[in-house]
Amino acid sequence: MKSINIFLVFTIFFSVLLFAQDAKVIESKFKVSGNCDMCKTRIEKALKIDEVKYASWNKTSKFLKVLHDTTISLDSLKHRLANVGHDTDKFKADNDLYKSLPKCCLYRDNSKTH
Repeated sequence: MKSINIFLVFTIFFSVLLFAQDAKVIESKFKVSGNCDMCKTRIEKALKIDEVKYASWNKTSKFLKVLHDTTISLDSLKHRLANVGHDTDKFKADNDLYKSLPKCCLYRDNSKTH
């Protein structure tokens, strides 16, 4: 009976290890519209999910660097950003949502950010 329990523990342990290896982490980098530190906080917070290991947005270059599992698509990440008010190359934030951002975060009307 004891050997069966040990066998089950090892089987479960190695199954978990194999599953974890299937979810590889990759780096993606893409533009996200924004202006200020409030934008940076909002953008990075939108990607605080289990599938994202690291997210850092640079307000000067407007590029977001993300280390994420292959279990989540790049489109899904970009869609999450649009849902908090920030345009990407693929998805645009809803106009009403965009207009509700603080004035300093309104990047569409600021010609120096485009």
